[in-house]
Amino acid sequence: MAITKRYSLRIAAVGVIGAASVVLAGTVASAATPAASGATVVKATAAKAGITAKPSVTSVKAWELFRVTGTATGLKPGSKMVLQQKQGAKWVSLPASVPLNAKGSYSLGVKLGIKGKNDLRIVSGSTASPVFNVTVR
Repeated sequence: MAITKRYSLRIAAVGVIGAASVVLAGTVASAATPAASGATVVKATAAKAGITAKPSVTSVKAWELFRVTGTATGLKPGSKMVLQQKQGAKWVSLPASVPLNAKGSYSLGVKLGIKGKNDLRIVSGSTASPVFNVTVR
C-alpha cells in the first residue's frame, strides 16, 4: 500500500483525536483504539510559543539607552523580535527590533522619549511577551 499525504494526515488526525479523548474522558482504553487497528499513531508535539522580556532598568532619562533582554520558545532562530509601546488603547510597533539568536535569546537596545510610565512588550508574529513598564523622567 502506498502511503499518500492524505493517508498520513488521516493517521495524524486519528492520533490527535485519540489523545484528546484520553484527556477529556480520562480513559486509557480510547488511546489503544488506533494502535489496535494496526494504524501508526503520530504524536503531535506542537510547542507553544512564548516570549519573556526584562528591561535592564525601570526608570531612565528621556532618550537614555537601556536594554531589553529575554528568551523565546517555539519560535525559529532569526525571528524578528519587535518592541511595542502602548499608546492610548492600541499597541504601536517601535523602530526597535532584533533577530532571535540560535540559542533562543535576544538583547535589544532601546531609547524612549515619551515621558511618564511606558507600557512595553516584545512581539514576534502573533506571540507577545507579558507587559513590562519603564518610566521615562
